[in-house]
Amino acid sequence: MKLVVGVTGASGSIYGVRLMEVLHDAYPEVETHLVVSRAGIRVLTYETDVDIAKLSSWASVVHPESDIGARPASGSAGFDAMVIAPCSLKTLGLIATGTGDNLICRAADVMLKEQKKLVLLPREMPLSAIHLENMHKLALMGVFILPASPGFYFRPQTMEDLIDHVVGKTLTCLGLEQNLFERWRGQHPERKSLAARQDGETSE
Repeated sequence: MKLVVGVTGASGSIYGVRLMEVLHDAYPEVETHLVVSRAGIRVLTYETDVDIAKLSSWASVVHPESDIGARPASGSAGFDAMVIAPCSLKTLGLIATGTGDNLICRAADVMLKEQKKLVLLPREMPLSAIHLENMHKLALMGVFILPASPGFYFRPQTMEDLIDHVVGKTLTCLGLEQNLFERWRGQHPERKSLAARQDGETSE
């Protein structure tokens, strides 16, 4: 698989960081082309301990946001999919209207026109009617809108568990098998509630 990974200036840089780390470590067959926006670099530095050099080291190829002549800017380059994690609502809006003038937006536009897989991870709340309208418009075109909203049915114990749930869902949307979290296997009546487990530990 040839994959474009965009990282923009929305809060939630850790999702892009973890995605790139997992792709590098567990999916050597995936060729990753990383594009980080200027705002993405700023938020990455503010929110995480991973700098742009470290993030770039996990990519097969790194492209500047301004390089609209780079390989992801053309459908003839033959990319299979693109994910933007996190995806700012500004970027999402630009993609929805086809008016973006940077490589991330252009690459996303290529995915749409070539009918390739595009996965967007917006991270914002609350959402305005404009945001929801843009998401709806893209969803009708087959774009995966994957809000960075982890589930709790698998009983996460750490922040890393929550991050891995979102990243695991992203990998699934891309068609990649993942083991970052346990898939839902149905609700089991014998499973004790958290309160019951805590009561049992206290009595012991």
